[in-house]
Amino acid sequence: MRTSIPFAIVILMSTVLAESIVAAQTLPAPQAITDPKQVASKPNAQVEPKSLTIEKLYMTRQIGRPTWSPDGKSIAFISNMSGRNNIWVVSAEGGWPTQLTVSDQREALPAWSPDGKWIAYQSDYDGDELWDIFLISPKTGKVVNLTNTREISEIDPTWSPDGRYLAYLVKPKTSAAYEIDIYDTLMREVKHLTTGTPQDKRNSNPVWSKDGKYIVYTQEQAKGTDSNIFIVDVATGQSTLLTPHEGEKIYSNHDISPDGKHVLITSNAGNGYDNAGLLEIATKNISWVTRDKWEIRAAEFSPDGKRITFTANVDGNKDIYLHDLATGKSTALSFPKGVNEPVGGHSAFTKDGSRLLYFHNGPTAPGDLWVYTLATGKSHQITHSLIGGVRSEDMVEPYLVHYPSRDGKWTISAFLYVPYNMARNGQNAAIVYIHGGPAAQTMNSFNRFVQFAVNQGYMVLAPNYRGSTGYGKEFQQANLFDMGGGDLQDVLAGVDWIKQTGHLDPKKIAVMGGSYGGYLSMMSVTKAPDLWAAGVPIVPFVNWFTEIENEDPVLQQSDLATMGDPVKNKALYEDRSPINFIDQIKAPLLLLAGGHDPRCPKEETQQVVDAINKRGGTVEYKIYDNEGHGFARVENQIDAYKRVADFLLAHVVPADCSCSLNE
Repeated sequence: MRTSIPFAIVILMSTVLAESIVAAQTLPAPQAITDPKQVASKPNAQVEPKSLTIEKLYMTRQIGRPTWSPDGKSIAFISNMSGRNNIWVVSAEGGWPTQLTVSDQREALPAWSPDGKWIAYQSDYDGDELWDIFLISPKTGKVVNLTNTREISEIDPTWSPDGRYLAYLVKPKTSAAYEIDIYDTLMREVKHLTTGTPQDKRNSNPVWSKDGKYIVYTQEQAKGTDSNIFIVDVATGQSTLLTPHEGEKIYSNHDISPDGKHVLITSNAGNGYDNAGLLEIATKNISWVTRDKWEIRAAEFSPDGKRITFTANVDGNKDIYLHDLATGKSTALSFPKGVNEPVGGHSAFTKDGSRLLYFHNGPTAPGDLWVYTLATGKSHQITHSLIGGVRSEDMVEPYLVHYPSRDGKWTISAFLYVPYNMARNGQNAAIVYIHGGPAAQTMNSFNRFVQFAVNQGYMVLAPNYRGSTGYGKEFQQANLFDMGGGDLQDVLAGVDWIKQTGHLDPKKIAVMGGSYGGYLSMMSVTKAPDLWAAGVPIVPFVNWFTEIENEDPVLQQSDLATMGDPVKNKALYEDRSPINFIDQIKAPLLLLAGGHDPRCPKEETQQVVDAINKRGGTVEYKIYDNEGHGFARVENQIDAYKRVADFLLAHVVPADCSCSLNE
């Protein structure tokens, strides 16, 4: 919430109500290490230890969401190649990209208009998340601030099929509810498509029907455990519920079929796990495309409506599938392991359906855009993010490991990065790297700092604690009203497990994480102070009372829904606020924060710094005044993670064999 994917399976299609399905798993579980003694460092005579520098790793390019041009000849995408997240354009055949926008501010979610004349996108101010919608001409570079509302956030611009209207989400700074507006580019008028949404609900993902008469959208409760899909008549503004149900279930929309009869959805209503389905608008019945016990996410229809795409996230690796609606056959596209996702703005398909744009991100190289040609089954790479002599072969692919939770209720999945040529001598150092969210997941994807740390000689454990996505409804909801409780114990169980590998000095283990991971890092050093040699909370929150008072209203509603009333649950709030246990901390800390962070305000970090300084402890910190929740500017990323690197190398010294296997 705080943090802003080669074989065929055959599935018979049937029209059934969501509540009637009980599904069996069809995708096989991958092999995972369960015995810590089986963890072994791989020998590699060619690796260059300590060759990966923070400067080089953070100068490798970062690629954001792309959008096809209407003629399929060009791709616009977000990249930080200039040091800022701006829009670039490249030929669909590949080649040198051209920078389109030149802005000191970060930009996101470009959407090319159907007539090709404009690209819509969103941009905020120093990370404050008060986004405006802009248009830029790809021919002239002319920029227009379409909304220009400093105290209102507008996000997710989506063009109508005829290119006249632009739908987007709107939220005043003081509100928690996102509404859907439509901007008429001819008459230059704004129409409010939804109004009066309760503060504990939010609308998202407006998708146009192909005739432009309807928009389908999702409305989610702040708790994150229940949502519905609605269809709204654009002319009248009348919304109709498409997913009536009892109990808490998740329904989210993705696309509307070309004939306007079906909505492609993701839902956990069938068996408690996210699966893809077809929702018939007329009858409100659901035909399940998948019935799996992994995280299956629907994507979109092919232009002719004969096929759909979906992704399957199987324990942290995500693959793309093409599903033939006539035969019921789903085929995995043959891409490298990691995180593969169809992308492209209005569609990942070209208009003629011949090509598919996708994003591939693996553990040893940054994410890049690729184009897949359906007729040949072959891909070609569009962007190239590795630069500066940074070599994939110097990086480590993680092990998938499973270990038991301390309370015996769960098997916890984690990725474990083991440096090349690490001796099993009980002298090595480790970092426990905690993801944010908490409704998120560490995937088998590229992490610049993790690869730096491994290259320096640190073992790194990245656990998917209870509350993480990817493992079903029950697991994701297991930390509700227990934030900083069972999830923290799952992190600590990971420490128990890696200590048994025989590689580590138990006095050389650090903890770090961002956002909710920063919170769990603070919980770790206060509730289990003897475990840690150092802690690095990044953009954390530390006090549930002040966090709820000062954070963005959307997150305020979410926290109230997941932690309960702060008056009635005062004891829980106090026990789970690490600021109340600062006197327990034994490890030196480094904290990093953004001056404009609306999610975990800088005051949360300042509380920790003041409290530790008052008691004479060891703490370092840096607040980046022109950043928000995380750091978007390349020079700040380099500065921040150099600080982290220097801090860890000073306080948690990795073992050094003082040799190179190349010598």
